[in-house]
Amino acid sequence: MKNSDALSKLISDAPEFEAGHVWLAGAGPGDPRLLTIDAVAALGEADCVVHDSLVSKGVLELANPKAELVHAGKRGGKPSAEQADIIGTLIEKAGQGRKVLRLKGGDPYVFGRGGEEVFALAKAGIPFRVIPGITSGLAALSAVHVPATMRGINQAFVFVTGHGAETSDAFDWQALAKLGQPIILYMAIKNIRAIARHLLDGGMNPGIPVAAISEATTPEQKICVATLSTIEAALEKSDIKPPAIVVVGEIVTARAKLLKLIPEIPGAAK
Repeated sequence: MKNSDALSKLISDAPEFEAGHVWLAGAGPGDPRLLTIDAVAALGEADCVVHDSLVSKGVLELANPKAELVHAGKRGGKPSAEQADIIGTLIEKAGQGRKVLRLKGGDPYVFGRGGEEVFALAKAGIPFRVIPGITSGLAALSAVHVPATMRGINQAFVFVTGHGAETSDAFDWQALAKLGQPIILYMAIKNIRAIARHLLDGGMNPGIPVAAISEATTPEQKICVATLSTIEAALEKSDIKPPAIVVVGEIVTARAKLLKLIPEIPGAAK
C-alpha cells in the first residue's frame, strides 16, 4: 500500500467529530510532521480551533480553511488569556453546535491544563475527547540527541514546571536534588537562577551538565549547554528565549560523546 493510501485510510477510519463536541489535541513540539494522525484529522474537520501560542504556524496551516481560529495563548510575563475565559470560549462555541478543537502545544495533559478543561467540559455536559501529543519535554531532548534514559546513567527522570520557583515554597526542590535522576524542566528560563539555587542548596553537584533547548524540532532550534553553576550566565549570552526545555543531569553528556563520533548529526543544533 502506498504511503498516501495508508494515510488516507487511517484518517478515514478516525472517530467522527460531531457537532457540539470539543476535542483536546496535542500539537506536539512544533514540527507538523510529528502530529498524530488523529490530530491531523481533527484539524481538517474542526470548524473552530482554539489554540495556544505554542502551536506552530505550520500546524495551524493544516486547519480546515473555513475554520475560525481563536488564539488563547499563555506566555509567562506577557498578556495572556485567562483560563476561565478559555474554558468559557470552549463551552460557548460547543453550545453553538460547533466542532471545537482545543489545540495545545505538546500534550494536553502535560502542563497544558487539559485536566482543568475536561473537568469543566464534563460539568457543563459537553462531550469531549482527548488526543495525545508528543510532549515537548521528551521531543526537545530527542531532537538534540540527549537520551531521556541511558543505561548506566539513570533509571528514571522527573518532569517539573519551573513556574513559581522564585516565590513558592510549596515544592521541595531540595528533595528533588537528592534523587540523583535527570530533571526535565518546563517554563524554567525565567526562573533559572532560583531553580539552580534550590538544587545547589539541596546538595546537587555544581558541575552537573545542563542543556536548554528552544524551538525544538523546528528550523529555528537552538541549544545552550553549560553546568548547573554556569547555566544562568550561559543563557544570558545565548539567544535562547522562552519557551524552552531545560534538562539537568548526566544524560546531557551523551550528546557530546555522540557528536565526537559523528560531528554532523541531522537536526542537532550546535
